[in-house]
Amino acid sequence: MPVRPWSPEDPGCPAGGTWADVAFGLGEMYEHEDDLEQAADWYRRAAESGRADAALRLGAVLGRMADAGSAADTASAEDLLAEATRWLSGAQDATTPDAIELITDMLNRQLRQAARRGLEPTPAG
Repeated sequence: MPVRPWSPEDPGCPAGGTWADVAFGLGEMYEHEDDLEQAADWYRRAAESGRADAALRLGAVLGRMADAGSAADTASAEDLLAEATRWLSGAQDATTPDAIELITDMLNRQLRQAARRGLEPTPAG
């Protein structure tokens, strides 16, 4: 059976759904499967396409990815936290209780990251 190509304008989107809705749904699926990199990628696409709640989910997933990183990968964790903060602070519904909780969690992650940097031994020189 031949496979029909799909595009964001495809009327085969779920009832009244948009490309952003499809991308958000894929993000949810990957997040549920704990594939955080794929979830972040799809949430990012949904957020860039205008789905407001995708920015919040993306921020949360990026924060989880930063937490899961090893202590040796501090720079990468800092980059993830910085991107998460940008998405969370720019979210359209950043004043809802859920958004405020996510932003508070992100601030706590950044404080923990800063504390870890403070505990790292300085190189002898």
